[in-house]
Amino acid sequence: MKIKKLFAAVLAVVMVMACGILGGCASEDSSGAVNAGESEEPVTIRVGAMAGPTAMGMVKLMNDSDAGLTANSYSFADLTNDASSLVAPIAKGELDIAAIPSNLASNIYNNNDGSIEVLAINVLGVLNLVERGDSIASISDLKGKSVYATGQGAVPEYIIRYILQGNGLNPDTDVNIIWCSDTTEALAYVTEVRDSIAILPQPFVSAAAAKVESIKANDEPSLRVVADLNDEWDALNPGCSIVTGVLVVRREFAEKYPKQVATFLDEYASSAQYTYDDIDGAAALTVQYGIVAAEGVAKMAIPNCHIVCITGEEMKTSVEGFLQILYDLEPKAVGGTMPGDDFYYVQ
Repeated sequence: MKIKKLFAAVLAVVMVMACGILGGCASEDSSGAVNAGESEEPVTIRVGAMAGPTAMGMVKLMNDSDAGLTANSYSFADLTNDASSLVAPIAKGELDIAAIPSNLASNIYNNNDGSIEVLAINVLGVLNLVERGDSIASISDLKGKSVYATGQGAVPEYIIRYILQGNGLNPDTDVNIIWCSDTTEALAYVTEVRDSIAILPQPFVSAAAAKVESIKANDEPSLRVVADLNDEWDALNPGCSIVTGVLVVRREFAEKYPKQVATFLDEYASSAQYTYDDIDGAAALTVQYGIVAAEGVAKMAIPNCHIVCITGEEMKTSVEGFLQILYDLEPKAVGGTMPGDDFYYVQ
């Protein structure tokens, strides 16, 4: 997948043009003073992310920051496994930028007076349909089957139900979905049940495949990926992808430090491109920063995690389309109402 790169020179031109038209950035008057709206003072950008795919595109940026090679100054918070733990730090201004689930971003926007903006999409869909055996070849083959899954009451459930319905299946009667409390429980079923079928996220799918391979008997089947749910979703919604993760910025910070935000986007785009291009190097860094436990698993997972950096109007169209589908399924999934146009950082 082609990563959307931002070029500093183009951004500079756009920002200069925008100053006069929008009044959104600072300029110097004849005395050399900086006008209101932009701060030239040095600032350390405080960044938060979850362990897993939402942080994978950041590993080169994190490493470059530690080595003092970035144009911006960054402080990265400890990675978390719980997206909700990032809500309070963002709302309280303890983080400036964060990589979070797209629907969580909408919830924060709706519950905090539009205090954040979406900078970019950083992760597309990460769900895979997997099986230990060869009884299914497509979504429609799930009729009458039992399927292990995680994420009940959250976005994974909405995605699964939507795709099943789009393939002519009733999620409540045609498929027996066994909801696991977490990925640990799902792993137990996948490893213990010879002909198990599951819908699970990356990089857990890669970890589960490695685990099954290490414990199965010679005559037992491996865990194989039957379908990437991105492909199934795209078949139902051409031009509207699953948007798992986004980068958000506090509106107050973006308004005060537009140059630093533009530089962050440039540096993040380069980092995401590195993850996409250099899987071995990125895998080593994901282990170094505690995103994935095993380098072998990271190498398997990264190509299937759909790490991207999509910005501007393309970002707005994709996020808006995905959130609209979630809203139609369950309004509370996006915070009760669709976010306004100011939710999107489109320069």
